[in-house]
Formats: sequence, structure tokens, C-alpha cells
Amino acid sequence: MFVALAIALAPAVLLAALNARFSAAPFTAVMVFFGPTITHTGPIAAALERVIEVAVGCVVGLLVSLVVLPARAHDLAVKAATEMLELMARSLPELFIGFTQNLDPPTLASIQNRIGAAFAQLDKAALEAQHERMTRLRAEPDQAPLLRTLLRLRHDLIMVGRAAVAPLPGVFGARLCPWLARMSDTVADYLHASAAALSTRQGPPPLDHVETALDGYATEITALRHQGLTRDLSDDAVERIFAIGFALDQLHLHLCDLARCLAEFTPARSAAVAQAAASAGPARP
Repeated sequence: MFVALAIALAPAVLLAALNARFSAAPFTAVMVFFGPTITHTGPIAAALERVIEVAVGCVVGLLVSLVVLPARAHDLAVKAATEMLELMARSLPELFIGFTQNLDPPTLASIQNRIGAAFAQLDKAALEAQHERMTRLRAEPDQAPLLRTLLRLRHDLIMVGRAAVAPLPGVFGARLCPWLARMSDTVADYLHASAAALSTRQGPPPLDHVETALDGYATEITALRHQGLTRDLSDDAVERIFAIGFALDQLHLHLCDLARCLAEFTPARSAAVAQAAASAGPARP
């Protein structure tokens, strides 16, 4: 009996070691082997009963996941994206304050780490939502563009944090910091409004206040350059000021991308996606 059990278990154990999805194979082999000694049935009948048991369990689990506890990955991914937008909105003023006062490197690292952890959670949920979307049980907007946009926004905040390692010098701090503070407030408000719009499946908020603040900062930095005040700055200060301008331009560009992504999640757009999916027919394997 022990020799026969070893022969039955050997391929099942090898299969489970090679692929974790077959981790229940050794236990199934033991049940099939000892089943006839308990139920007084043949090995074929015992194996058939085991297959029926597994099939019934799979059907019950599928019905529970779809009817009783329909925790869909798409909704979890949207929730994770909403939480990341809220986190970036709260973190933005903490980063911009570095243009007026010194920030501890551990503080900056903590802010970036929190945002990175939120994106990792979103990435995991979006992967599950992609698998769910492939089943075609329900047409949903593709979350890949939203994921890419949030990753780019995270990179924008990293650039802002690197430029805010020290306060702006002299007249640049006096003339640019008010516009930077206004930019911080308007972008934070836009991210809060975007999180609310994504959560309620509404259209994107307007970008007027963000663009006004960005235009004001660009006008002020142009006036400083025309006055020749940048000539007295050190190379490090000049590099930081141009890095700020580049980061703000990228931030505005990616906020526009975010607005387009939010428009994809509105009910009207989702209905159009569902109609297009229905007309396209079943998904190809």
C-alpha cells in the first residue's frame, strides 16, 4: 500500500512543485487513493466523485463572487486611484513649502514613499481589473491610460520635491513664491475635485485656475530674466529654477491627460464603450 501511495503521490508532488496552481494535487491523490477503503467504491468512481465535488465548489464560489459578494476588481482599482489622487493633493502643499523654508530630507522621502506605496496598490488592483475586463462580463473603460497618467503625475511630484530642496534665493523667492503657492493650492484643489469626479463618475473639473496660476508664474519668470537678475545666480540656483518651470509644464500637461482619462469614466462614455464592445462581438482568445 505504501509503495502504491508513493507511486500515486510522486507525479502529483512534482506537478505541485513546478506550478503552485496545482498545490492541491497531492491531497487529491491521497483522497482518491484512500477513498475506496472508506466508501467501498472503485478508484474510478472515487476520482469521479472528487471531480464532481471540485466542480460543485467552483460553481458555488463563482456564484458567491458574482451575486453575494460582488467585490469587483474594477471598482477596487477606481477606489485605489481615488485614494492616490487624494494623497497627492494632500502632499503637494508639503512639497511646495520647500520653496520658502528648509525641509528635512526624511520628510521629503516619507512623502514620496507614501505616494509610491499608493501607486503600487493601484498597480496591483489595475492588473486584477485587466484580467476581469478580459472576461467581457461587463464592458468597462480601460484603466491603462489612467494608470500611466497617475504614474507621470507621481514623477512630476518627484521633480518638484527635488527642486524644493532649499528656499529660492533673494528676489526670486519674493516674486516667485506667491505664484508657486497659488499653483500649489489650485493643483491641490484640482486633484481633490478629480478624485471626487472619479469616485462619482462625473466629468473632469475645469483647469482654468491651474492655467491662470501657471501663466502668472511664467510671466513673472520671464520678467526676471528680462531684467537680467538670473545672471547673478549660481549654477545650482539657475538649474533649480529651470527645473521648477519644466516640472510645472509637465504637471499641467499630465493634468490635461488626467482630465481626458476622467472623461472616459463618465456614464455616457461608458455606455458608448459598452455599445462598441457589444457590436465588436466576443473577445478573441
